[in-house]
Amino acid sequence: MKPSKLFVCGAVLCAIAAQAATLTVKDESGQPLATAKVREVAATPRKLDTSDGGYPAPGKANTVDVEITRFTDAAGQATWADRGVALRYIVRKPGYQDVSVDAAPGQAEVSVAMARETDPFKLAEAKPANVWLGALDLGDATRKKHFMLQCGFCHQQGNAFLRQERTAAEWSDAIHRMVRYGSRLSTEDQRVLPEMLERGWRRLRENPSLLAEPAPWSPALAGTTITEWPIGDAMSQTHDDLLAESGLVYVADNIQDRLYEIDAKTNAVVVYRIPHRDGEPNGGLLAARLKEFPRHDSTSNAHSLAESPRDGHIFITPSAQRRLVEFDPKTKAFTLHDMPGGFYPHTIRVDAKDRVWFTLALSNQIAMFDRATAKFTLYDLPPRSFRERMTTTLIGPIFKLMSWGVPLANWLPVDRQSTGVPLPYGIDITPDGKAWFARLHTDEIGYVDPATGKVTMIPTPFKGPRRLRTDADGNLWIGAFPESAIVRYAPKTGKFTRYDLPVMPKGSDTPYALNVDKKRGIVWVNGNQSDALHALDIASGAWRSVPLPRRVSFTRDVEIAGDGTVYVSTSNFPSWHTEDAQPTLIRVQPGALFK
Repeated sequence: MKPSKLFVCGAVLCAIAAQAATLTVKDESGQPLATAKVREVAATPRKLDTSDGGYPAPGKANTVDVEITRFTDAAGQATWADRGVALRYIVRKPGYQDVSVDAAPGQAEVSVAMARETDPFKLAEAKPANVWLGALDLGDATRKKHFMLQCGFCHQQGNAFLRQERTAAEWSDAIHRMVRYGSRLSTEDQRVLPEMLERGWRRLRENPSLLAEPAPWSPALAGTTITEWPIGDAMSQTHDDLLAESGLVYVADNIQDRLYEIDAKTNAVVVYRIPHRDGEPNGGLLAARLKEFPRHDSTSNAHSLAESPRDGHIFITPSAQRRLVEFDPKTKAFTLHDMPGGFYPHTIRVDAKDRVWFTLALSNQIAMFDRATAKFTLYDLPPRSFRERMTTTLIGPIFKLMSWGVPLANWLPVDRQSTGVPLPYGIDITPDGKAWFARLHTDEIGYVDPATGKVTMIPTPFKGPRRLRTDADGNLWIGAFPESAIVRYAPKTGKFTRYDLPVMPKGSDTPYALNVDKKRGIVWVNGNQSDALHALDIASGAWRSVPLPRRVSFTRDVEIAGDGTVYVSTSNFPSWHTEDAQPTLIRVQPGALFK
């Protein structure tokens, strides 16, 4: 007997449902549609363990149902291996109405017809956040960059939730809450933006013709496969990920203080709770920060991860504590290393001598933990003024007062230079052993020379250097967060070279982090407003973009495997902004994207 077929017209089931090995996508006239994005999910996902306060019990493996996204080729086809279970296919292509269809096990072929979307308002609603953000009028370019820098580092601006109708008073309340969370929006902009946001978003909602067309999806995506593993829930913030030498992937849940261990070969996920000292309050040293957040278990605020080249131990920065967390993947034991000072451990890397380097974002320092001596060294970065020196010195008492309910975050004046909070941010180790870092609010990069302890600062010709990575030649690649660009800095010549992200409208994306595929000469960077990952071929200067499966996908650290596979995790804060309210670990297998 020949395997049965399933035909779908729009979203209407036209025959008996069954499992698909090959999906064919056509338009209303029967012509094949290339570059349609098709997400394959389990029709009835297995129920996960939620016995530990809504999350899986620590230390126990749970098998999860992966979701696999592919793009149709010139014949309008994409193919999957038979999973032997009932499946659902969700088909999306710009300019067309979404289609979804269920299929039972054993089906060999499925065909769907996509109808063009003609409603201008629905076409506008389907455009990614960067299109809306790019069209938003905030009066002048300087304010727009400041807004992108200070109001776009935890979540998107311009998605359906953020652009909905709110009064100026409601915007003012939201802005004050974001300032308490950590935004350094200037006092003047806190005053004028509420009315601008109320008026600006309404103008775009009512006039969809003002929105640009987003950059088209490339036919080269036909060989790309995206796999997702669901981790956490709507109250998580799966912040940073790490691809270990073992092949396991680790993701830190910043809001729920959990470490996820994902085996991409078996789809097994194990959760570990990050320990803390007895008596430490929820929220740690930042106890007042999340007091209005519905549910959190954030005594540590697990943030960034790095692996020791010597023994594979994983080091985690807990931003709400004065310590460094060490995890042994073999014994599953955690060790807490208390620091003598510093505040807000942030991005972390390990050098070839097994020294752990990380930024201390709120005390304006770089920290180094020497594993051989188990001692910390703190390197002070130069303040811009006496006021800044006093603020960074007193940052601990300031947050103590805030934890007692004193609303200093909303009382203290803030300028657009964020005087008092220079914010050392990303960090990486170049081949010569220097620890390079970016200082977000001062528009500088710099480095610590471990041999001498000397700190050198270098101004950048762009705003908002966030995270950075080195390439094989020792050049630094830096995300220019509010400028929708990445920049290469060559230490040998002192030259900066700018590469604008391939988005429309120009200047509308926010590259939070990036990483360099040193073997292939490709820089992978977050497109956090455009629901994408962007990839730059260094030799040719050519860009490729990979649309991520879900709308409102905000990602951070980028990990790259030896075969060119890329890993990121959705890390919206809050996660319920994400389509389906489900954070995931994302693996991108680029295929022939650059061939």
